[in-house]
Amino acid sequence: MTTTPTSGRAGLEEHGIAAAGRVVWNPTTAQLYTAALKGDLAVLAHGGPLVVDTGKHTGRSPKDKFIVSEPGSRDRIWWGEVNRPLVEDRFDGLRAKVVAHLETRDPLYVVDAFAGADPAHRIAVRVLTGSPYHALFAKTMFITPSSEELEAIRPGTLVLHAPEVEADPAQDGTRSGTFVVLHPSRGEVVIGGTFYAGEIKKAIFTVMNDRLPLEGVLPMHCSANVGEDGRVAVFFGLSGTGKTTLSADPERSLIGDDEHGWGDSGVFNVEGGCYAKVIRLSAEAEPEIFRTTRTFGTVLENVAVDERGVIDLNDDSKTENTRAAYKLERISNALRTKMAGHPSAVVMLTADAFGILPPIARLTRDQAMFYFLSGYTAKLAGTEIGVGEPQATFSTCFGAPFLPQPPSVYARMLGEKLDTHRSAVWLVNTGWTGGPFGTGHRMPIQATRRLLHAALSGELEDVDYRVDDVFGFDVPVDVAGVERSLLDPRSTWGDPAAYDVEARELAGLFRANFEKFAADAGEAVVAAGPLV
Repeated sequence: MTTTPTSGRAGLEEHGIAAAGRVVWNPTTAQLYTAALKGDLAVLAHGGPLVVDTGKHTGRSPKDKFIVSEPGSRDRIWWGEVNRPLVEDRFDGLRAKVVAHLETRDPLYVVDAFAGADPAHRIAVRVLTGSPYHALFAKTMFITPSSEELEAIRPGTLVLHAPEVEADPAQDGTRSGTFVVLHPSRGEVVIGGTFYAGEIKKAIFTVMNDRLPLEGVLPMHCSANVGEDGRVAVFFGLSGTGKTTLSADPERSLIGDDEHGWGDSGVFNVEGGCYAKVIRLSAEAEPEIFRTTRTFGTVLENVAVDERGVIDLNDDSKTENTRAAYKLERISNALRTKMAGHPSAVVMLTADAFGILPPIARLTRDQAMFYFLSGYTAKLAGTEIGVGEPQATFSTCFGAPFLPQPPSVYARMLGEKLDTHRSAVWLVNTGWTGGPFGTGHRMPIQATRRLLHAALSGELEDVDYRVDDVFGFDVPVDVAGVERSLLDPRSTWGDPAAYDVEARELAGLFRANFEKFAADAGEAVVAAGPLV
């Protein structure tokens, strides 16, 4: 094991850490496997993945996320339910608790990596943790530096990770024992009270969502791929709406599955790995992702495994939010550079729990701004604590939990990109049809894939459209390979009159939600919403 930094790497003293035990710098996957299995922190499953249990936290804890209220960033932060303020003294107290714990770890793991595939807009991330499987998660999810880059790397963001350490709400100003706190100016994140590894990933995405706009780059909660013709598509959407599944198209090269930036040179991945939801994953419907669940180097979270080491992806006894973290390169058609040009198509994915929206609709520029700011979807079971079944929700910019700055900042940037690059915009419902959740059924994935292929290839430029009576967007009337009735959601309901009632109710929810954006969005965007 490498227990000290090699020449050219800064030690831990610069972070105020005096480790008492061994420090393992940038361990290999084999080292981390060995440590995790030796400590009974994980199980080795058939085929080679490492299976871990994240304890009581099987999803993110958004109510336990804080941003330090400090002079260097205070004026640009979107304060409120998403970004709760924590005074600097409280941050220092939590940091001291985490550092004191990390100094006792033997070994302590240090993972250096990059966030951002574009060298002009990347940051160096350093993760310190005493947990080998969390170190493996960080090593998997972020971009691996070359040997030369590793020698010269200097962290721009530091993650101090101590899941065993719990906050004292009365002393530390937190809501509970769980805390994820970002200090923007120092570029530091402290995490404690939760073993859910996704907090590390999303904390860095929050950092990028703050920094990239300052560089003129639009950060996006989206997946992205590119065809052989060079046509790039991005897929906005919250967890469970199909970002990972739909972007892993064998006929297109995968840029990334969840987090991207859109700059002057085009689209680039923020990450080096994928973090896919794997509950009831199918080898037939999602063969590429399915294969990663049988591969050495993959971390499986909360997946059931029997005494023989055989996993059961259909078992939701622990959570609906079972996950696989794997390197992007595990997908055979992944784009090595993780960068491509400007999108010719922008797809906004929504899982409509009411069963009202069509499987695909074409949006004007103003409609695109309306639905981007709305961010309508269903919050799916297991993604957040306390969510047991889908709930209709609005998450602005399809990623409100990760936006440190006001939504208007990101919406303005998207509008400028659409105006400059003339990207086509599509609203795609991967949710329910034939009725609401509990009555209808999930949209057939084969139909969704066929419609996306038609949209991205330009086929939908030559079909007839109808204007939706309630929402005002254009819906194709007939697309080869798709059951015609699916394109008219009202016709899939057993009681069309009930559909009309629910459609008007959903339109009302959109209008009520958008009131808070109306002043900044402008009259044209407000008018682009539902017609009733």
